[in-house]
Amino acid sequence: MGLYDNILLPTDGSAGTERVIEHAGELARAHDATVHALYVIDATSFTGLPMETSWDGVRQVLESEGETALDEAERLLDDDVALETHTVEGTPSTEIVAFARDEPIDLVVMGTHGRGGIDRLLLGSVAERVVRGSPVPVTTVRVSDTDVDPDESSDATEGESVEASVDG
Repeated sequence: MGLYDNILLPTDGSAGTERVIEHAGELARAHDATVHALYVIDATSFTGLPMETSWDGVRQVLESEGETALDEAERLLDDDVALETHTVEGTPSTEIVAFARDEPIDLVVMGTHGRGGIDRLLLGSVAERVVRGSPVPVTTVRVSDTDVDPDESSDATEGESVEASVDG
């Protein structure tokens, strides 16, 4: 029995998710843990569609995206990592926290886009809400397109860069 027996891996299939899946896989191998890949069908993101839009068509698209994201997790995890896949419907942060609370999860490993400033204020952060609400530890893995050198901008808010000028 390792420190972590069950690792929750929320995935949305977005760019950069490979790093998160690989990190969860490494932890699972080190602790002989089972990875629980979770896709949340976020129907709220389609509330602005015209009334004539078929909910069945939208649901099929969302379910297909979920299958693709979960298939990617299965493809990237080695056969030596036990994997269970799950799909739920709701608000992503709420459903991730509920899954971690209701199932025997020991750790959540998820991606963060590292937005800061106004982007974070306007867009919110699923990872931040999960960190605040999770009953178990959460490890976040940066998935943004640009890697940040931690030595370059130690005073920056996550995702921001700092410019400085030196006189003389």
